[in-house]
Amino acid sequence: MKKMTALFAAAACGLMLGACGGAQEQQQQESKADEAAQTKHTVLVAYFSASEAHVTAQVAKNLAEAVDGDLFEIVPEQIYTAEDLDWNNEKSRSTVEMKDSAARPAVASKVENMGQYTTIYVGFPIWWYTAPRIINTFLEQYSLKGKTIIPFATSGGSGMGKSGEDLKKASAPDANWILPGKVLNGNPSIDSLKAWVATMKKTPAVSVK
Repeated sequence: MKKMTALFAAAACGLMLGACGGAQEQQQQESKADEAAQTKHTVLVAYFSASEAHVTAQVAKNLAEAVDGDLFEIVPEQIYTAEDLDWNNEKSRSTVEMKDSAARPAVASKVENMGQYTTIYVGFPIWWYTAPRIINTFLEQYSLKGKTIIPFATSGGSGMGKSGEDLKKASAPDANWILPGKVLNGNPSIDSLKAWVATMKKTPAVSVK
């Protein structure tokens, strides 16, 4: 009888331990889910960088750190070669694209969770005084209504020009744009980027009328 009692007690204890272990495992899973939800970013830094020097890419990485945002590279389906980027050649790929306002070079991938972002920084090199056509392709893939978009660029000599306005009118008319954006040359530090971001927050957004 004592043996039976001992066996029942051991079985009950085992069931209790199993239940406690299951509850603990569930709590751990819930805790991890809560942590993931808390670290979900609402700021995205998307950039296109075509040159071998990757100037725009470095600026974008620093900016993503400055704003505590996610980073996304806009990669063309067909990578640009040095010959493609020869602006002195009227038949080069980039020249042909920039002469055609309807050109939309294909991109290799999309942002899967675009809905979670409320602010999007879009970076690119200045081509022919405006944004490369692939930026139009990128923007036109998504519903950006109500989102804040802030353009930034790198350039060998020219400023932002009307690149932000061009993008706003052609590809994201329902978004709220903070213009004109800024050319960020010279590998700016994270602190200087934070200072720029602070001024952007005080700048009223504009939308297409």
